[in-house]
Amino acid sequence: MSEPLFPNPGFPALRADLFDVPTQARLTPPATSPHRPRFLMLYGSLRERAYSRLLTFEAARLLEAMGAEVRIFDPSGLPLPDDAPDSHPKVQELRQLALWCEGMVWTSPERHGAMTGIMKAQIDWIPLSAGAVRPTQGKTLAVMQVCGGSQSFNAVNQLRVLGRWMRMLTIPNQSSVAKAFAEFDDDGRMKPSAFYDRVVDVMEELFKFTLLTRDVGPYLVDRYSERKESAEALSRRVNQRAI
Repeated sequence: MSEPLFPNPGFPALRADLFDVPTQARLTPPATSPHRPRFLMLYGSLRERAYSRLLTFEAARLLEAMGAEVRIFDPSGLPLPDDAPDSHPKVQELRQLALWCEGMVWTSPERHGAMTGIMKAQIDWIPLSAGAVRPTQGKTLAVMQVCGGSQSFNAVNQLRVLGRWMRMLTIPNQSSVAKAFAEFDDDGRMKPSAFYDRVVDVMEELFKFTLLTRDVGPYLVDRYSERKESAEALSRRVNQRAI
């Protein structure tokens, strides 16, 4: 075992009582969840033949074949963010599904070099916090996109940024289907291709990461800075009551 670089370290800026050294034991839950992995799938188009929806259906079939429980949210009727109260039925449906799931799949068309507004509106309606609960924190995420022309990665790159902001565990793999109009048959099923093989890869990886992390997700994204902020807020409340 090598000698430490700093044998007698001091940490004048650190709250030692809130410093939590990660351990393997904390990453090994005493019991695993008995239910099937739960996935919420969002897609970003309302067109009658929406390729993002067809791709979502293909991915959902694969997840179910692996043993998952899957819910697909239909964005039709979802109001624009801030154009309706949180009590709107479609908003409540989406938020309940976000709480229910353990992982998500986000699939957007690329429009004007970006994800669609329909895709972004769904994500915007999912709150970063709901009381003491963070609906997306520590949950897994896979991102995919469909392209009308040559292959691009603008939408999936943007979705990754949002996934990080929502404190999700976005898997390394992703799917971008070029010329999506040529990749589905008349029944809406995806044709055999390297694009289809990549979708299988992504769903396998998502399933594995979800099994690996779903019981320790909150611990994986627990932060020293937030523990410190919470402790200081609690101290202020207690001291105010004592005055």
